[in-house]
Amino acid sequence: MSTDLHSVLFDLDGTLVDTAPDFIVAVNALRHSHQLPPLPDASIAKQVSNGSIALTRHAFDIDESSREFDSLRAQLLANYLDCIGQHARLYHGLDILLQALESSGRQWGVVTNKPLTYAQPLMEKLSLSDRCGTLICPDHVSEPKPHPEALFMAADALGSAVEKTVYIGDHHRDISAGQAAGMKTVAAAYGYIEASDNVEHWRADRIVQQPGDLHSTLEQLYACKI
Repeated sequence: MSTDLHSVLFDLDGTLVDTAPDFIVAVNALRHSHQLPPLPDASIAKQVSNGSIALTRHAFDIDESSREFDSLRAQLLANYLDCIGQHARLYHGLDILLQALESSGRQWGVVTNKPLTYAQPLMEKLSLSDRCGTLICPDHVSEPKPHPEALFMAADALGSAVEKTVYIGDHHRDISAGQAAGMKTVAAAYGYIEASDNVEHWRADRIVQQPGDLHSTLEQLYACKI
């Protein structure tokens, strides 16, 4: 085993797990309850990495100044919790990568801006909790990503030096956090990228267009066999 790669850290939504199908159900169920037609799946998926505030804005074309905003957001989150993990899936090829990491003695974990209330049941529903070396959520830190605090905490939990740890994410804040932590970074261009965003501008060490390419990309990045 190479000594260069000790641990792999993943963002959750749009990087490790395709959670958009759950959010699509939650958003459109909420719109239906307000006698509104469903939104296109793709338009909802692109907002997933921006969280429930952005999804609520998108679902009702309103902002936080609206009197109804907090109530609608609470309804959306309740819908999401009801269906969490029912439609979400690991991205294609990533279970093979996780198995390879585990077989080679390397550890993997998740660093996400998704609150623990939602991240933990999702991981449990997908049978990932017992395999994941650490799950760091905003609940655990004083500053969420793009601040590097969560990544330092995750590396410490795994006993991994930052230079032997890679962080993979589908948002600019993920890459910024990884860079600030002194880790190598991989941009998951297959994730929930908005049309106005340019992944090339994030300056990640590598960009991956398909989740199945992550395995070979990590091997190339660290000149190792996984």
